[in-house]
Formats: sequence, structure tokens, C-alpha cells
Amino acid sequence: MNSADTAPALRKRHGNGPVFFVVATIFAVAVSVGWGFSVMSYTGLSGGVYHQVITVSAPSESEARISFEVNSKNGAECLLRALDNQMVEVGEVRVDVEGGNRMVNQTVETVRQASTVEVASCREQGSQD
Repeated sequence: MNSADTAPALRKRHGNGPVFFVVATIFAVAVSVGWGFSVMSYTGLSGGVYHQVITVSAPSESEARISFEVNSKNGAECLLRALDNQMVEVGEVRVDVEGGNRMVNQTVETVRQASTVEVASCREQGSQD
């Protein structure tokens, strides 16, 4: 048996190993980079503002109150909306919040009785998004 006879037998048994290995390695690296990017974006390592409503009240027809927590790196601008029981906006106010983890208590003036107040949005101060 010479070496020319053993080469085809090895190819049949192991396939074209080097080509398959290179293609599989490139695919694995691409998937790993994509997965890493998506995990970083999801967990907020790329920045962002987070808020959580703590309490809401509407003690009178002319005002509603909200307490919420904001976590931001450089400060945030939050838009608060008061809504009536038909979910129609009856009041709105913008609030600037300092950077870090902050508790905010805010009153929203309303044109009629509100049933809830929501944090419509919070974004980094100075952003144009």
C-alpha cells in the first residue's frame, strides 16, 4: 500500500477537515460577536435612563402627584402625563433630574380630575432622541 492509496481513504473517513474547520470557526466567531453585542445592548452597558413609578395620587380636580425613581448617568429629562379615567391627557409637565439614582416627587397641574399619572419618557439631558 502506498501513500496515494491511503489519502482517499482518510478523506472519506474525516472529510475535508481543514476547510470545514475554518468555515466553522469563522461562523462561531461571528455568532459570538453578535451575541455579545446584543447582550451588551440589552443590559444597558451602552448607557440609558431607567425609571420606576412608586406612587400616584390625584387629590383634587386641579392637581395630581407622582413619586418615581430615576437612574441615569448624567441626568435626565422626564415627561410626566396626567390622564383621566378615559385615558385622555389632562396635564403634562417636564422635569429635569440630576444624575445618579434619584427619587422625584412631582405635582402635575390638571384641567379636570385625573385618575393616574405616568412617566411618558425619560432620556439623557441634552439628547435629541
